[in-house]
Amino acid sequence: MGQANRRAVIDLGTNTFHLLVADVEETVINEVYRERRYVKLASEGIETIGQQALQRGMDALIHYAEVLRELGCDDVLAFGTAALRTASNGPEFVSLARRRTGIDVTIIPGDEEARLITKGVLAALPPLDDRILIMDIGGGSTEFVIADRTGVHYSQSFPIGIGVLTNEFHKSDPIAPDEVKRIHAYLAATTAPLTEALIRYPTTHLVGAAGTFEVLTDLLPAGAPGATSVSHELEVARFTPLRDRLYASTQDERLLMDGLPPERADMIVAAFVLVDYVLNLLPVERVTVSGYAMKEGILLSKL
Repeated sequence: MGQANRRAVIDLGTNTFHLLVADVEETVINEVYRERRYVKLASEGIETIGQQALQRGMDALIHYAEVLRELGCDDVLAFGTAALRTASNGPEFVSLARRRTGIDVTIIPGDEEARLITKGVLAALPPLDDRILIMDIGGGSTEFVIADRTGVHYSQSFPIGIGVLTNEFHKSDPIAPDEVKRIHAYLAATTAPLTEALIRYPTTHLVGAAGTFEVLTDLLPAGAPGATSVSHELEVARFTPLRDRLYASTQDERLLMDGLPPERADMIVAAFVLVDYVLNLLPVERVTVSGYAMKEGILLSKL
């Protein structure tokens, strides 16, 4: 093994800012420190980030900068995704972050985000023996990748993050059946290229990465152990009863659910509508949750 390099990645997502510090040794990621802070940049809309949301984001970055100083890590990569690339004041946030923390934030396009997610997810899985659909749900966008052992066949980022879906469609508490139908109709129209790609490259194996699937891991009993230490399978049959329970719940009831972080109680319903739509888009037989996503893909891309 070669000498380890300590590196940090900050993922400035629409809902959550993540910090990962790791010692990277060849292709092995040895985690040193991990933290997430819910900033909800799109709480007042994704076209312009509200001042309170901007302050929450800046407070998180200031805290992360302090953590990095304590850990003696100055090899830092910070990437902004959907909210910062969409909002009119995204560049203002980037400039302020540099002045206040010394952290340079790079805003990446959706196709680059999908590439980095793919790199991270594939590192968490054993060599592929089937074709997979990778799905990474964010607050402002959701990335889809179709891949198999021969490579990536399709990759696209769509502006259908759960913050967007919640703000646009989820008005009732509990969610109204008509709102669910409207989300499905919107998804069908927006993700038509994905539907066409799945006709060309069909699959029965969904691989989920990042926040929503981490929550699914806590809410659903685990199925078969994954073939690696950073991936595992879910019991697909348990999804529908949990979906129905969430659809019928109020936010106050969701705040009391075991395994559901309070910070996600407002957006988890839209997330389940999105996952349910994809599960019905293809005949899913397996759902694997990857413990790696974009952050790990960024670390491995530096090798």
